[in-house]
Formats: sequence, structure tokens, C-alpha cells
Amino acid sequence: MAEKLRVYFMGSGQIAVPIVQTLSRPGDKLELIGVGTQPDRPSGRRCRLLPTPVGAAAESLGWRVDKIESASSPEFEAYLRGLSPDFLLVVSFGQLLRENILSIPRYGCVNVHASVLPKYRGASPISSALANRDPYTGVTFMKMVKKLDAGDIYRILKYPLSGHERCDELELQLGLLAAVNVHDTLEGIACGMLPGVAQDESQVTLTHKIKKQDGRIIWSWPAEKIEAMTRAYYPWPGATMTLLFGDREERITVHSAHVLPGDYAPGTIVRADKNGFFIACGAGVLELLEITPSGRKTMPAVAYLNGCRIADARVKLEEEEN
Repeated sequence: MAEKLRVYFMGSGQIAVPIVQTLSRPGDKLELIGVGTQPDRPSGRRCRLLPTPVGAAAESLGWRVDKIESASSPEFEAYLRGLSPDFLLVVSFGQLLRENILSIPRYGCVNVHASVLPKYRGASPISSALANRDPYTGVTFMKMVKKLDAGDIYRILKYPLSGHERCDELELQLGLLAAVNVHDTLEGIACGMLPGVAQDESQVTLTHKIKKQDGRIIWSWPAEKIEAMTRAYYPWPGATMTLLFGDREERITVHSAHVLPGDYAPGTIVRADKNGFFIACGAGVLELLEITPSGRKTMPAVAYLNGCRIADARVKLEEEEN
């Protein structure tokens, strides 16, 4: 392999940042020839246009980043063909790629997916692993095909879970894991040392795009499940609950919690004082540790109790959607 492998990178999310940073450093066998990402999007109350995490990181490294409105457009296809890439590496890009793009690179399009495939295909593999309290997760380097996350697997890197990770922290760690191994993996694919292996379709599980309502706490669920939600949906959409003060409602996002034994009716406020804020679940009790009341800053749960008449409050019991 006398010439360097020419790699065009497409990514948007935070998990892709360590990978594009690694590829931007000069290497013996890989050459990053371009970076593409989603266009800048409005953000915040002022709807200010902000770049994606990959866009911001790549620009800080000196790249002229391609802001791709449509990866299926004839314009982008012609542009990519003109670059003559050996690989197209795709990580959390956010658009589906069609056959006209998948067929361009010499060694194909490789995707880094944040799960141990075929488990957790789809949009939310990291949140799903945390919500289900899995003992491990990982990243998979796979061949991209027209069907979502269904291509042959080149390499799987597993990552053990302690049961304390938050989604944003885990996303970064998985990005770092992929980044450390990206050079060896692409080189191994190019020289035939990492042949693709078909996925076992009988073991496929699917995930969906996270919606705001996914964060609603259902107090009839076990405390372990609700605690996992606080980590799986951090920072968005958050695990949310509602306290009722007569006719007034206050929405609270729970960022951190601790599971304790106990047997009470779900939603019962077991204790709420300077020693802690405890709410009964379908099995066990959840101690709220860190929360954000609506319209206020994040605070310890006991600090929140100092400023409200919790004796007048009750927990609103949400019903599980069918």
C-alpha cells in the first residue's frame, strides 16, 4: 500500500468529533481529504445559527467544512467523485446515503455505529443501552448498504458499562474508542485483513428516534428503570415528573437519582426534608439527587425542598402509552 488511503469524512454528532480530530492528524497510511456535515441549524431562544459539533471541531482544525444540504444531490455526487476517495467514513451524519454515493469510494462506505450490532440498529443506540441497563455496549465498524445499519460487520469494539454513565458522557467515550482504532480498522479493510461478516438477522433489535415524551417518568415502573432513564435521557429530553400543588403544576427534570428498597404505592412521597427527597415506584424507592425545576437552574433536590411547601404537593401519576 504505497499511496495513502484517501478518506472523506461525513459526521455531525458529538460522537464523531474525536474521530475527525484523529483523522486530521498526519498519518502514515491515511489522508483526510475532506469533511462534510449537516448545515448550521437555529439554536436557542434567539434561533442563532450554530454549526454541528463536527462542523465546529473541523473548522477549529482549519478545515473548510462542506455543509451538505442533500447527500443525494447530483452536485454533491459530482463533487465527491472528483475527490476520488478510497473510503467514505460516516459517523452520526444524519442523512441516508443512496446507491449513487455508496458506490463511489474504492473500498466502500464505512459507518461507525454506537452499538454492538445487530443489537440496537437505528437512531438511539446509546440511550437504549443505558435505559435497558445493559452490562456493555460498544462501536461497530460496518459496510454501508441501502438498508439502515444492516451491512457486513468489519470490526466490533466492546465497552463495559458500570451502571453510572450518562448518555452524553458515554457518547464521548464511544467516540474516543472508535477514534483510537480508526486507522488500524480502515487499513485492515483496505488490505483484506478485516473482511466483512454478515449480520445475524435473527438477532436484530431496532431503536427509534428519541421524542420528548419518552422522558416522562411512569411511577408504576421499577425504581431501577426510572433511575436508568435519568442517565439515558441526559441531557435531552431528560427524565421528567410533575408535582401538583393544588391547581398549580410544576414540571421537574430529574438528572440524578439513587435506588433504595421500599414498598409503597407508586408516586407516594415517602420523605421530603433536609435528609432527602424520596418517591415510591412500582418496585422500590427513588431518591432524587439533582433536579431542574421548570424555569429555574439545576440544583440538589434537598435545596429545592427548602423553597417549596412540599407538604402540600403530590406526584402526578402519568400513564404508560400503549
